[in-house]
Formats: sequence, structure tokens, C-alpha cells
Amino acid sequence: MNLQGIRDIAKKRLFWPLFTLGIILIFDLIAIPGFFSIQFRDGNFFGRPVDILNRGSVYAILAVGMTLVIATGGIDISVGSVLAISGAIAATMLGSDFEAKTPMVLCILVAVGICTLIGCWNGLLVSKVGVQPVVATLILMVAGRGIAQLVTGGNIPTTQYLPFTYVAGFIPGIPLPTSVFIAAAVVIFALLVTKKTALGMFIEAIGINPKASRFSGIKVSKLIFLTYAFTGFCAGIAGLITCSQIKAADANNAGLLIEMDAILAVAIGGTSLAGGKFSIGASVIGAMILQTLTTTLYALGVSPLALNVVKALVVIAICLIQAEEFRRVIMRIIYKERGVKNAKA
Repeated sequence: MNLQGIRDIAKKRLFWPLFTLGIILIFDLIAIPGFFSIQFRDGNFFGRPVDILNRGSVYAILAVGMTLVIATGGIDISVGSVLAISGAIAATMLGSDFEAKTPMVLCILVAVGICTLIGCWNGLLVSKVGVQPVVATLILMVAGRGIAQLVTGGNIPTTQYLPFTYVAGFIPGIPLPTSVFIAAAVVIFALLVTKKTALGMFIEAIGINPKASRFSGIKVSKLIFLTYAFTGFCAGIAGLITCSQIKAADANNAGLLIEMDAILAVAIGGTSLAGGKFSIGASVIGAMILQTLTTTLYALGVSPLALNVVKALVVIAICLIQAEEFRRVIMRIIYKERGVKNAKA
């Protein structure tokens, strides 16, 4: 392949997220013995790669919703609190016994439905009332924790209902965690809706120029409203997975600051926080990068106290590498140094 072919590949939206993920995985292969070892026990796969897929499914689901909101030029910093509300509703309705107080299907529908309505509230404030997205969602970010506390009565309700553990665990006969398939379903649905219909193009147009989009006949307010509703829906599903993973609903800590990880996943995927062109696939890869990075740091023995600092430094480096302007500056410096050396020679 010639140099021009390599440059053309490097311009693809998925190239740099995949390149970054590949670098981290190669480092894991070299520096951490047994990182990729997978065991098959009792009909299920176990190992760090499976854990990355399982834990990363929550990031991936949140990143899908966050991508669409950011593409319209908005942002949603309340998804962590909405996630906590979802888990609180599900755990409280199920009860702590081995038998469910309320049918599980009803619990799931109520939890996800309420979270979708909460997303509609954010969408209403932003699209109809005209409140700035960061302010509208900041209100719910703070109030949402209080709502979750009210639902749980200030306690941490647990649930021992076995079928609910399958939401994030293993269904008998299926070797991978259910959360992986749930995340895949959400991603595929979002891809179909944005790629097979004009919705994706309309969302990009709104992010680039909402006024021109309105004049061209696009229902800007309606689409912005729907993106926030869908983000609430995604947060509701992520909350069920998180609650199923720990078999409890911790209103204080569940999803705490996870909105920052969701935004980071979108940024690492290359979607501009100013809105416009987006890639759901790249955002999902960004989510996997974050989870792989976290797993790698734990495997290296990085202290939990220093984990976020190290993670932040690595993420900054990743974002710099993916920034086109930064790469141009580096290339100018390299070419300049080569020119100086050739002149001296």
C-alpha cells in the first residue's frame, strides 16, 4: 500500500479510535501476562476480555445516547443520576426476597419508562423552554440523586431474585453476559435509525447550523426533544444492568460521575462537542477504550486513589493524538527538524 493509501485510511472516522484501542491491547499483550486468557467454566466464558465487554456495556449504552445529544450541539450531564433512579425503582419494586414482589417485566418497563420520561423533561427544557443544555441537565444531575434517595427511602435495597441477575449475568446455555447482547441491541438500533433513515443527517444538520436547519424545514425542536428522550431511555437500561451487577441499588454511588466517562467516550470517538458530524460506532469504541484502560491500570496494580489521575493523563494523550491540528503541528516540527539536518549535511 502506498503512502496516499495510508493517508486515506487514516482519514476514516473509525481509524484513530481503533488504532488507539489496538495500541492499548498490544501493550496489554506484552506487559501483562495472561491478560487475554479466557477460561470456560460451567458453560460460561470468564477472563479480563469478558469483563471488559461486560463492564464496558454500560459505557457503550450511555455513549450511544450521549452521541446523539452532543451531535445536536447539546449535552446531558444527568445520565448518572437517571441511571441511579432506574436501579432504585427496579430494586425497590422487586424486593429483597428470592421471589419478586412485582413481576420483573413490569419492573423493567416502569424503570425504563420513567427514565425515558425524565429524558423527555430534559428535552422539553432544552428544546421548548430554551434552557441551556448544561443548566437543564445540571438541575436533574443534582435533583436526580435526591429522587433516587426518595425511592429507596435512604437505604440500599438489595434483590435476590435470580432472573433479574441474568440482566447483567449469564443466562444458562449462553456463554457471554447478557449485558453484552443488550448493548449490542441498543447500538444496532441506533445505527439502523441514524443510517437507514434521514434522522442521522437531520441531527448532524442541527448540530452544524440549527437556524438554517429550521429554515430548511427540519423540525429542530422535535428532534432535539427526541434525542434527550432517547438518552434517558439509554440511562434507564444502563441502570438496570448496573443494579443487576451488584444486586442492589446504591442511590448515592451508582453511576456517580459516569456522565463524564460517557462524554469522554464520545470525544475519544472523534465526535466534536460543538455538534455536527458524529459516529455511533466510534463512540462505542471510545467506551471500550475507557473500560480497557481501567482494566489495564487495575491489572498493573495502580492504586484506586491514583487511578483517575493516571486515567485522565492517558485520555488527554489519546485526545491529543486523535486531534488533527495537533498531528499537523507535530508533522511540521518533524519536517522542520529534517530540513535543518539536511541543510547542515
